[in-house]
Amino acid sequence: METIRLTGKGRTKMIAHRGLSGIELENSYAAFVAAGNRDYFGVETDVHVTKDGQYVVFHDDGTGRICNADLTLEKSNFAQLRALKMREIGTAGYSEVQKIPSLSEYLRIMKRYEKVCVIELKNRMTKKDLQNIVDLCGKEYYLEKIIFISFDLKNLIALREMYREQKLQYLVGRYTKNLLQDLLRYSLDLDIAWPEVTKERVAEMHRNGIVVNCWTCDSPETAQRLIADGVDMITTNLLQ
Repeated sequence: METIRLTGKGRTKMIAHRGLSGIELENSYAAFVAAGNRDYFGVETDVHVTKDGQYVVFHDDGTGRICNADLTLEKSNFAQLRALKMREIGTAGYSEVQKIPSLSEYLRIMKRYEKVCVIELKNRMTKKDLQNIVDLCGKEYYLEKIIFISFDLKNLIALREMYREQKLQYLVGRYTKNLLQDLLRYSLDLDIAWPEVTKERVAEMHRNGIVVNCWTCDSPETAQRLIADGVDMITTNLLQ
């Protein structure tokens, strides 16, 4: 299987969702390297805080869909999570090589390939954990190459209070009445479900200096419509 290459993208940048998850297992070393080896602008991932205060890359709150046992990320220690086996894509078995990556490992892969990191902060985090994550990102890579995203507005508000210039995108599923007000109040960009995107809404965001990312589009026809609407970024599992 290979990516679906788009033409005529203009200024729209492509973001690989959970690594190149249309081809490799999501949020795995393989998915990150596969995205790194292609011309994606950025690579999105998800970060959880473990019980013992470590930072791991995984989408779900529990490991059962991807791993050989079902543990809750926030209630498990890092060593317990690393002992799990991740699914071997294309088979019914589990890999002896793939492990749940740490945030540091993801950052090192992104640095090697010079990709922009799009890091989703999963669930509500303490200010201490947010600070630690930013410090870790700055140690392993460059903060100007990192965009933090979250469905939890309070995570983003706390980050904005600490870092006035950091790139932050508010993840939303709906274009609501107060959305623009919230974005302007906290100096946030937007990462919105693609069915909610219209040319008029993108234009409104751009008039207010707000970058528009959208998730998660795998249809070439839909992507061309989004590009015509003027979105700045498209997050995708398979398009390139």
